[in-house]
Amino acid sequence: MAIDQKYVDEAVKVRRALHRRPEEGWTEFETTYLIVKTLKSYGFEDIQFGKSLYDPAHALGRNDKLIAKAEERAIEHGVPADFIQACEHFTGAVLTYDTGRPGKTVAFRVDIDCVKVEETKDPEHEANKEGFASEIPGNMHACGHDSHTASGLALAHWVADHKDELTGVIKIIFQPAEEGTRGASGMAASGIVDHVDYLFGLHVGGNCHLGQVSVIRNGFLATTKMDVHFTGAPSHAGSDPEKGRSALMAAADAALLFQGISRHSQGTSRISVGTMHAGEGRNVTPVHAVMQIETRGATHEINQYMTERVKHIVEGVKEAYEVDGEVVKVGEGTTICVDEEACRIAEEVAAEVVGKENVIESQPGASEDFTMMLRRAAEHGAKGAYFMFGCNHHGHHRANFEIQDTQSLPVGIAMFVGILKKISAKA
Repeated sequence: MAIDQKYVDEAVKVRRALHRRPEEGWTEFETTYLIVKTLKSYGFEDIQFGKSLYDPAHALGRNDKLIAKAEERAIEHGVPADFIQACEHFTGAVLTYDTGRPGKTVAFRVDIDCVKVEETKDPEHEANKEGFASEIPGNMHACGHDSHTASGLALAHWVADHKDELTGVIKIIFQPAEEGTRGASGMAASGIVDHVDYLFGLHVGGNCHLGQVSVIRNGFLATTKMDVHFTGAPSHAGSDPEKGRSALMAAADAALLFQGISRHSQGTSRISVGTMHAGEGRNVTPVHAVMQIETRGATHEINQYMTERVKHIVEGVKEAYEVDGEVVKVGEGTTICVDEEACRIAEEVAAEVVGKENVIESQPGASEDFTMMLRRAAEHGAKGAYFMFGCNHHGHHRANFEIQDTQSLPVGIAMFVGILKKISAKA
């Protein structure tokens, strides 16, 4: 099954525009404006965006200072100030299109944020050769979310052109802050997928090479992202060391103790201490320390075991070092909860798009916060699936990540369109 070239050409153009302006999670104001403006250009009216999409209590890992700077940058780059105001400091958008004919409610979710990676200057890198490299230092679409957003918009354009051929309700969810598994929880908690019959997600790359598709049945690890804060007491490090309580040493000890957590016999269990920042000066007992850490597990229960051990260690370190300590959850994902019928639909479409011989099995071995949205939908009776479409990349989250968009995007778009046609096409 081939997709009309006009949708591919437009998606490539959109993907490259997004690639030039990558925005990290919760700061995607330029991206959200592009999405909303594009959807309106297709004639759609029911478009929600910003804060209305969330239960703010479950919107994890937000940084108000970064968000404020991103709002200023977006206005400087041409986003209307009244649009930024209407967002109410939140990003993301949802298109809902009701055909007016009885049928299923089918939802598609794509993510829109970038990775904190500096794009390579290698002149052979595709974005440099074609002139669409990142213009925002330290930010890059090094995981392909720009192609996901472009695929979602291409699907929307196809729906606009074929609306008389469809039944039921179509929703396309443009979700922020997937990196760090932060964005889906707040959207899911708002009830945004409580009334859908089917929910599908996609991702470029992974273990799929160009021209391959894999429908994922397992392999995503449950995860919890946490910031660990320690607060001690200052003192002069030379004349009054006994009066101080070192947050830095407390954090350093905690980091080592985390590595000593016994791994679980029932499946994969992991912990990572990604960053640690502490101290105020060379001769001052460090008052503040913060660590960014994460746990992962093959099941929700294993991941919960890891997080509980983290909390137990922090309590012990607080006592030992006479400091204050706090563990703050800033992101979460769970294991994938797919439905066999939805997987079968996706695999049938994949066989039509790339040929049965190019539909492969794979397990990501990472984490994905779409799982939070999918589990919420499944709890309300929805059937869901998640697929990956291939590209020849050098590794995700790397400075030289690339996707061969003119060749890979036709597959992702055709998968979305094919799935929708199988469920929602008029008889």
